[in-house]
Formats: sequence, structure tokens, C-alpha cells
Amino acid sequence: MNFVVSSSALLNRLQLVSKVVNSKNTLPILDNFLLKLEDGVLKITASDLETTLTTDITPDVVDGEGMIAIDAKKILEILKEFPEQPLTFQVDMDSFQVEIKSEKGLFSLVGQNGEDFPQATQLKADQVNRIDLLPEILFSGITSTLFATADDELRPVMNGILVEISPDNMTFVASDAHKLVRYIRKDANAESEASFILPKKPAGILKNIVTKADNELTLEFDDKNAVFSFPGFYLVCRLVEGNYPSYNSVIPTENPNRLTVDRVELYNTLKRVSIFSNQASNLVKLGITGNQLSISAQDIDYSIAAHESLNCQYDGDEMTIGFKSLFLLEILSNIGTEEVNVEMSDPTRAGIVLPKDNENEDEDILMLLMPMMINN
Repeated sequence: MNFVVSSSALLNRLQLVSKVVNSKNTLPILDNFLLKLEDGVLKITASDLETTLTTDITPDVVDGEGMIAIDAKKILEILKEFPEQPLTFQVDMDSFQVEIKSEKGLFSLVGQNGEDFPQATQLKADQVNRIDLLPEILFSGITSTLFATADDELRPVMNGILVEISPDNMTFVASDAHKLVRYIRKDANAESEASFILPKKPAGILKNIVTKADNELTLEFDDKNAVFSFPGFYLVCRLVEGNYPSYNSVIPTENPNRLTVDRVELYNTLKRVSIFSNQASNLVKLGITGNQLSISAQDIDYSIAAHESLNCQYDGDEMTIGFKSLFLLEILSNIGTEEVNVEMSDPTRAGIVLPKDNENEDEDILMLLMPMMINN
């Protein structure tokens, strides 16, 4: 099995699939990439048993067919040191010896039998749900919600993104019990209602590779696994099992106090003031009176404090509410509009942050943040 391929093109593909490889694997074979040459196409696969990602590249020259597993760390280290040039791979399928010929050198390493590499899980044909959607929808849904997922060993369902499809829309939801994000796309739908919980790791991988899709991608899933496929990439992942909490019940519907403020100005002010907050709580206080938003923080242990005021538009009762600054900064950094609306009912109930004047009419995004108790 021999092939000639561009060093930079191969490195690019290997770096993308390397995100799947764990630092510690239960099976030694999973420390490898699987390289399979078939019908003039080189397919590269990485797996951690729960997530399997395959990408392909067309070599410049092909001679023969076969597959071999090559140490992922080693081949990446080698390719990173090459300037752009064609590399010739010569693989002995009996001894699994791999020779890499460059313009000026020869490098030799030993692979493993590709037959030992675990195959990707197949979906149950009688349970498959399918939807074709634009890459931008999946990218925006994951990007808007991934930061809000939890790290909860006791409730693994909270560690993923809930994806719901219906004849009307597609919804992405994530929450860590302190903050919640609901992202709805009205320009994506399916014939029937279905849902699944996408784990954090494959979600992060999809966020990186889905931008490389030119046209529609295909999403298929059953009760255990999901498959995301588009030209050049094929990702299979095991879904999180369990029932996601009823998220709509925690979103307050009556929010008479409404604040509109410049998002970037609020973000920058929070970053400055939060430096003076207690390191354990990260508490910042938002005091709203008339058209003035006052942001303050203090750390009694170190006798430091900060206060800054912003102009805003406010319709509601005079209020002082506390939030964890790190969470509020995360929310603001994941909204793209110049201004945001903050809707509140009282200092003990969740505040809702919404983008103001969103240009995409098919997009509906809501971010919720639980308040913190303020010691007067």
C-alpha cells in the first residue's frame, strides 16, 4: 500500500481528528489513527469508543489498498516538522512497517494491524430519525449553548446539549443549574418530534469541523447514537442516556422590570469591577434607578471595592440584584448584538438576557441566569 500526499493537507486532517483521541485509553489501539486506503481515497479515523470521527483526503498518487493503525502522537510530531511538500508513504502490509519519504530524507516507523481498530457503531435501521440542515444552524446552536453545559457526575444529562426537533423548529438547550441557554431555529424542522442529548466532547468537535461543510449536512440518530455526516467528514457519537429536566418550567414568564444596555460597555465594566469582587463568590451587584445602571463589587477580606455607572434604558421598579460575574460575562460574550435586554421580576428570581434587534428572524435565543443573595 503506497500513496503520495501533501504534508500540510495530511497534517490538517490529522489535527482535526486528533481531538477525539484521549490522553489515556483503555485500549492501546485507540492511541492510533486508522489509515485506510480504498478506491483512491485515504480515510483517516480516530476513536475513543464513544466518539468516532472519520475524514478523507485524496492522495496525489495511489498504489494498492489496505489499512494500518499509526501512533497518533508520533505521526503528528513528525508532520509538524515538515515544510509543505509531497510525502510518499510506503506501507508493508505484512510487517506493518511504514516508510515516509520526503524530498531529502527517509523516516521509518512501525504501525499496527488496522483490523484491530474498533469499528464505528451502526444505527438501528428501524429507529433512525433523520434531518438535513444547514451547517450554520448546527454551528450556532452548539456555539450558543456549549458554554452553559455542566460538569456534574451525579446528573450526566446536564453535561450535554439537549437537541429537540419538531415540525416547527429545532431547539438547543444547555444548563448547569446556575445558567440556562435556549436557542431556537425556525428554519430547521423535521416531520415528527424527537430529541436527544449530545455529549460535550463531540459537540466541541462538531463546532470545529462543521464550518468546513459547504452545503447541507445530514443528522441521523436513534435512541443510543447519533451520526453527523457531510462531504469529507463522518462523526458517530454515543448519546447521553436519560431524561433532560423540564427546562421551560424554570423560565419566568412575568418579568415587568426591563433593562436595555450596551452589551460591550456592560461587559467591559463588569470585567473591571469584578476584579474587586470576593474571589470565592465573584458577586457583583447591579443597582438600577431611572436610566442609571450601577455596578459594584467588594471584598471585605482585603478591604477593596469598586463602583461604576452606565447609562441605560429602564422600565420598572428600582432594584438591586446580585449575579456571579463570571457567569454574566460568559452570557454577554455569547450574544452578538450591540445591545441586550435584561428582564427581571425581583432580586430573588432568575434574570433573562436577550439580544436586542437580532438581525436573524429565524433565530430565537434566551439566556437565563440565577441571582445571588446580597448581604445588606
